[in-house]
Amino acid sequence: MCGIFAVIGLTGDPLLNRKRVYGLAKRIRHRGPDSYKMDVSIKEDGTQSYMVHKRLSIVAPGPSGEQPLYTDASHDTTFIANGEIYNHEALREKYNIVSENKSDCQVIGHLYEQNGPEFIRELDGMFAFVIEDRKTGRVLAGRDHMGKIPCYIAYGKDGSVWFSSEMKTLVDDPGIAKYEIFPPGHYYIREKGEAEGKMVQWYDPTWVTDTEYIPTRKADLTELRETVVDAVKKRLMADVPYAVLLSGGLDSSLITSIAQRHKAESTNTFGADEPVHSFSIGIEGAPDLIAAKKVADALGTVHHEIHFTPEEALDALPDIVYHLETFEQVRASVPMYLLSRAIKSYGFKMVLSGEGADELFGGYLYFHKAPSPEEFHKECARKTTRLHQWDVLRANKSTMAWGIEVRTPLLSQQVCDYAMNTDPTQKMIRMDETDEDGHPFLEKYLLRKAFDTPDDPYLPDEVLWRQKEQFSDGVGYDWVDGLQNYADKMVSDEQFATRETRFPLNPPTTKEYYLLREIFEEHFVTGMENGDCAYATCPFGKSIACSTPEAVAWDPEWENSVGDISGRAVKNVHVAGDKFDLKADGAGKAGSTASTKEKKPAEAASVMAIGGHTRGRGSVAVKAAKADAGRKKGGAIYIGGAARGGGAPGK
Repeated sequence: MCGIFAVIGLTGDPLLNRKRVYGLAKRIRHRGPDSYKMDVSIKEDGTQSYMVHKRLSIVAPGPSGEQPLYTDASHDTTFIANGEIYNHEALREKYNIVSENKSDCQVIGHLYEQNGPEFIRELDGMFAFVIEDRKTGRVLAGRDHMGKIPCYIAYGKDGSVWFSSEMKTLVDDPGIAKYEIFPPGHYYIREKGEAEGKMVQWYDPTWVTDTEYIPTRKADLTELRETVVDAVKKRLMADVPYAVLLSGGLDSSLITSIAQRHKAESTNTFGADEPVHSFSIGIEGAPDLIAAKKVADALGTVHHEIHFTPEEALDALPDIVYHLETFEQVRASVPMYLLSRAIKSYGFKMVLSGEGADELFGGYLYFHKAPSPEEFHKECARKTTRLHQWDVLRANKSTMAWGIEVRTPLLSQQVCDYAMNTDPTQKMIRMDETDEDGHPFLEKYLLRKAFDTPDDPYLPDEVLWRQKEQFSDGVGYDWVDGLQNYADKMVSDEQFATRETRFPLNPPTTKEYYLLREIFEEHFVTGMENGDCAYATCPFGKSIACSTPEAVAWDPEWENSVGDISGRAVKNVHVAGDKFDLKADGAGKAGSTASTKEKKPAEAASVMAIGGHTRGRGSVAVKAAKADAGRKKGGAIYIGGAARGGGAPGK
């Protein structure tokens, strides 16, 4: 994984432009600390192209894997890529690709030359790439199916098009008219002479494109297990040391178990005969630390336990928001950010992580209140297609802040498509029923049951059947409570009372979010002509225990609250739920009228989904960070048809 930055069709003085591009690209140096290269091409009409690559070398370290990449000495096809292509060896053989460059991303340019833009469907991995076809003048860029690799696109006032791994390179250049998220599962193509390019959706399974689709296929437990195991094995591809993030919950424990069990048989992995290293983090005595230690001891990993204090976490808040480029996911990002720094100090460059199962299999505790199998499936689809603004974003940017690559096997195309084409009646939570082995049908039952192999167990029973714990809760309740208390002190009652004036776009309902919005604006809302764009990349909407805004309607108490992403917000389900104070929302109380500036969740949402569906989303008004900038109008983002509604915080 790396950092990429490209500007194509730039006008002006080439000498000054190179300096300009270098300065902007330097902001993503943390993504590629191992090397830096820039390709510059000046056309006959004086326009220029700049392709910058900041490398974190995981596969083929050294000169044999350097970028920018070329298919031959003519440099007619020049390209840069961020990510990993796990089937690159099979593609080299299938298409007879011969190249001295051993990067797994080298296949991208050759496949493009042989098959055109639709080659992207053959890639198995996580990626964002930019290709300049200097023979035809075509520009092509693409992003993986789930948006695991972050990517933004910007449009220059001079007709240039810009691509970047992170938004921070785009927020304050005076030549940029607007910027936005590059949608997952799409590619962008612009032919020579065209003023504007177009987005084409390439990841288009029915569960993504058809909002009314409800699958009926029954899952085969053996097939599901083998699909997950294969996804983990593919992601052991590395030429450098790597580790596993282990919280002690189901998802991370399964990933750790599979990696430990199959590492020795992998032919494309580093240290195949060495045990897996696992890392966990938490406030001393936190639930995750205790659970992770039990799992590590059972599996025989080399385990490392990292501690932090609430004060250390609060110190990191401004840095976290800067790296995340959003005010969401902060609770879970802080411990992941602190853990990544420790992992880097141990000499590891890649980690496996368990994101995805809660969305695909309905693992969050609020799924206990799903009113029907149909709504259960639709919520899984909403959650999964929005991950690039939530857990996937958090996992990538929290780790890459320290030059650590994260891989998420449970979000492979194969696992996603299997899970989302499974009859949701098999996913429904039924705690008052048990299976033939006496296990209740609790959250993520299908995944648990697929790995319930008593003759050759992957995990101890107490881990395999442990209740879901949100990562931000599991690292220690003192962290979540400490953040809320800190916000209460930093944001006065007088300030909070003016929140609708201070934040006219979807005013924050808690002091915690007031504080985070202030930090976000300091970093990204510039007050410039394109100052609205930063807010348009962020999701909005009320959430209960990481639900989407739509699912808040499942419970009247949730609708009348301010919302909270903690799993403890689901009373009578979480073991600590009855002691959790879910604050009432004044705008939602009986007899009161909701503020015109606080729209219903789906209407207030500024969320992009991979291919599908939001109903009734309105335009948004954006307040710039500068007090005198006033209110500006920001556009909603629609992808692939009608847009999906508001997102929800992750683990």
